[in-house]
Amino acid sequence: MAVRPIIRFPDPRLRVAAEPVTRFDAELRALAGDLLETMRAAPGLGITAPHIGVGLRLVVLELNPGEVGFYVNPAVIEASSDTIRHQEGSVSMPGVVEEIERPARVTIRYNNLDGAERIEAAEGFRAVCHQHEIDQLDGIFWIDRLSRLRRDRVITRYRKLGRR
Repeated sequence: MAVRPIIRFPDPRLRVAAEPVTRFDAELRALAGDLLETMRAAPGLGITAPHIGVGLRLVVLELNPGEVGFYVNPAVIEASSDTIRHQEGSVSMPGVVEEIERPARVTIRYNNLDGAERIEAAEGFRAVCHQHEIDQLDGIFWIDRLSRLRRDRVITRYRKLGRR
């Protein structure tokens, strides 16, 4: 396992939809291990393969220390009509966060690292995290969920951080 460089906003690769994983092998496991180490080093709670420039549909989440989830080809199959607001940010845009509104509950379908299909229901913060990372796999960067004004403010704050 290795810590890999994280691509930074505004790299255009962050807005490219990832390809489905078709091979569940040692190479996929190695990539998953690298993602986990990279996420922990960032630090972050979630990361996708596109964050390190690999265009595959792979997500790693560790919302509680030691509770790691690997999600291959995840997709939201059901979302609640009620919503919640939560602070979001990205390992590709460190140092800035903004509140985003999303469905409060989702059900996702995904494969584990062995290729077995799984279904997971999530609510609250976990639901937000799944939606955030699946958006990234679809080429939707988190700030795209903000109004133009709020997005511009986040970008300005991020650029100011880079000037330190």
